[in-house]
Amino acid sequence: MIAWPTPSPGDIVWCHFPFLPASLPGPKPRPGLVLGARVLEEGVVVTIAYGTSQRVRSLRSGEFLISKELHPAAYKLAGLSYDTKFDLGRLAELPWSERYFKVPPNPSSTYGQCPMMGSLHASLMKALLAAHAATRK
Repeated sequence: MIAWPTPSPGDIVWCHFPFLPASLPGPKPRPGLVLGARVLEEGVVVTIAYGTSQRVRSLRSGEFLISKELHPAAYKLAGLSYDTKFDLGRLAELPWSERYFKVPPNPSSTYGQCPMMGSLHASLMKALLAAHAATRK
Protein backbone atom coordinates (compact mmCIF):
# COMPACT_ATOMS: atom_id res chain seq x y z
CA MET A 1 0.00 0.00 0.00
CA ILE A 2 1.41 3.38 -1.00
CA ALA A 3 1.10 6.60 0.95
CA TRP A 4 1.34 8.98 -1.99
CA PRO A 5 -1.07 11.92 -2.03
CA THR A 6 -3.92 11.59 -4.50
CA PRO A 7 -3.12 13.49 -7.72
CA SER A 8 -5.33 16.28 -9.01
CA PRO A 9 -6.33 17.19 -12.57
CA GLY A 10 -3.44 19.08 -14.13
CA ASP A 11 -0.73 17.19 -12.25
CA ILE A 12 2.07 15.70 -14.34
CA VAL A 13 3.17 12.28 -13.12
CA TRP A 14 5.80 9.62 -13.96
CA CYS A 15 3.88 6.67 -15.39
CA HIS A 16 4.25 3.30 -17.12
CA PHE A 17 1.49 4.11 -19.61
CA PRO A 18 0.14 0.85 -21.08
CA PHE A 19 0.19 -0.04 -24.76
CA LEU A 20 -3.53 0.22 -25.41
CA PRO A 21 -5.82 -1.68 -25.55
CA ALA A 22 -3.78 -3.94 -23.25
CA SER A 23 -3.75 -2.94 -19.62
CA LEU A 24 -0.25 -4.15 -18.73
CA PRO A 25 2.15 -1.39 -17.65
CA GLY A 26 4.32 -0.14 -20.50
CA PRO A 27 8.04 -0.95 -20.29
CA LYS A 28 9.23 2.67 -20.34
CA PRO A 29 8.15 5.28 -17.80
CA ARG A 30 7.03 8.60 -19.25
CA PRO A 31 5.22 11.76 -18.20
CA GLY A 32 1.46 11.55 -18.01
CA LEU A 33 -1.06 14.33 -17.53
CA VAL A 34 -3.71 13.68 -14.90
CA LEU A 35 -7.16 14.54 -16.23
CA GLY A 36 -9.11 13.14 -13.30
CA ALA A 37 -8.88 11.06 -10.15
CA ARG A 38 -11.64 9.09 -8.43
CA VAL A 39 -11.45 7.65 -4.95
CA LEU A 40 -13.11 4.22 -4.93
CA GLU A 41 -13.49 1.65 -2.20
CA GLU A 42 -10.56 -0.35 -3.63
CA GLY A 43 -8.33 2.70 -4.12
CA VAL A 44 -7.74 5.70 -6.35
CA VAL A 45 -8.20 5.46 -10.13
CA VAL A 46 -6.48 8.11 -12.27
CA THR A 47 -7.33 9.16 -15.84
CA ILE A 48 -4.03 9.85 -17.62
CA ALA A 49 -3.18 11.39 -21.00
CA TYR A 50 -0.16 9.88 -22.77
CA GLY A 51 2.99 11.99 -22.85
CA THR A 52 6.08 11.65 -25.06
CA SER A 53 9.22 13.58 -25.92
CA GLN A 54 9.36 11.98 -29.39
CA ARG A 55 8.36 13.88 -32.57
CA VAL A 56 7.38 17.00 -30.62
CA ARG A 57 7.79 19.21 -33.71
CA SER A 58 4.80 17.57 -35.41
CA LEU A 59 1.61 17.84 -33.42
CA ARG A 60 -1.38 15.80 -34.48
CA SER A 61 -5.01 16.49 -33.77
CA GLY A 62 -5.65 16.08 -30.03
CA GLU A 63 -2.06 16.84 -28.97
CA PHE A 64 -0.50 19.86 -27.30
CA LEU A 65 3.11 20.67 -26.44
CA ILE A 66 4.98 21.95 -23.40
CA SER A 67 8.25 23.39 -24.74
CA LYS A 68 11.20 24.83 -22.82
CA GLU A 69 11.72 27.42 -25.57
CA LEU A 70 8.08 28.34 -26.25
CA HIS A 71 6.66 28.02 -22.72
CA PRO A 72 9.54 28.55 -20.23
CA ALA A 73 7.34 29.15 -17.15
CA ALA A 74 5.01 26.27 -18.03
CA TYR A 75 7.95 23.97 -18.73
CA LYS A 76 9.51 24.73 -15.36
CA LEU A 77 6.23 24.25 -13.47
CA ALA A 78 5.64 20.91 -15.27
CA GLY A 79 8.90 19.46 -13.92
CA LEU A 80 9.83 18.06 -17.32
CA SER A 81 13.34 17.21 -18.55
CA TYR A 82 12.48 17.39 -22.27
CA ASP A 83 9.94 19.11 -24.49
CA THR A 84 6.87 16.90 -24.15
CA LYS A 85 3.60 16.56 -26.00
CA PHE A 86 0.45 15.12 -24.47
CA ASP A 87 -2.10 13.22 -26.52
CA LEU A 88 -5.68 13.64 -25.33
CA GLY A 89 -6.70 10.95 -27.81
CA ARG A 90 -4.69 8.37 -25.82
CA LEU A 91 -6.15 8.10 -22.36
CA ALA A 92 -6.02 5.35 -19.76
CA GLU A 93 -7.72 4.80 -16.42
CA LEU A 94 -5.11 3.36 -14.11
CA PRO A 95 -4.96 2.44 -10.44
CA TRP A 96 -2.81 4.91 -8.48
CA SER A 97 -0.30 2.22 -7.56
CA GLU A 98 3.37 1.28 -7.83
CA ARG A 99 2.44 -1.03 -10.70
CA TYR A 100 1.84 1.94 -13.03
CA PHE A 101 3.44 4.91 -11.28
CA LYS A 102 7.01 5.46 -10.09
CA VAL A 103 9.07 8.16 -8.42
CA PRO A 104 10.83 10.02 -11.28
CA PRO A 105 14.64 9.77 -11.62
CA ASN A 106 15.04 13.36 -10.40
CA PRO A 107 12.23 13.82 -7.87
CA SER A 108 10.86 17.30 -7.41
CA SER A 109 11.78 19.08 -4.19
CA THR A 110 8.15 20.21 -4.12
CA TYR A 111 6.61 16.72 -4.26
CA GLY A 112 9.37 14.54 -2.80
CA GLN A 113 9.30 10.74 -3.15
CA CYS A 114 6.10 10.35 -5.15
CA PRO A 115 5.29 10.13 -8.89
CA MET A 116 4.21 13.76 -9.18
CA MET A 117 6.65 15.79 -11.27
CA GLY A 118 4.85 19.11 -11.59
CA SER A 119 1.64 20.60 -12.88
CA LEU A 120 0.10 22.18 -15.93
CA HIS A 121 0.51 25.96 -16.11
CA ALA A 122 -2.70 27.97 -16.50
CA SER A 123 -1.30 29.53 -19.70
CA LEU A 124 -1.68 26.14 -21.44
CA MET A 125 -5.38 25.67 -20.66
CA LYS A 126 -6.38 27.03 -24.08
CA ALA A 127 -4.08 24.48 -25.79
CA LEU A 128 -5.43 21.69 -23.57
CA LEU A 129 -9.03 22.60 -24.35
CA ALA A 130 -8.30 22.82 -28.09
CA ALA A 131 -6.65 19.38 -28.00
CA HIS A 132 -9.63 18.00 -26.09
CA ALA A 133 -12.09 19.54 -28.58
CA ALA A 134 -10.13 17.99 -31.48
CA THR A 135 -10.68 14.52 -30.00
CA ARG A 136 -14.44 15.10 -30.01
CA LYS A 137 -14.67 15.69 -33.78
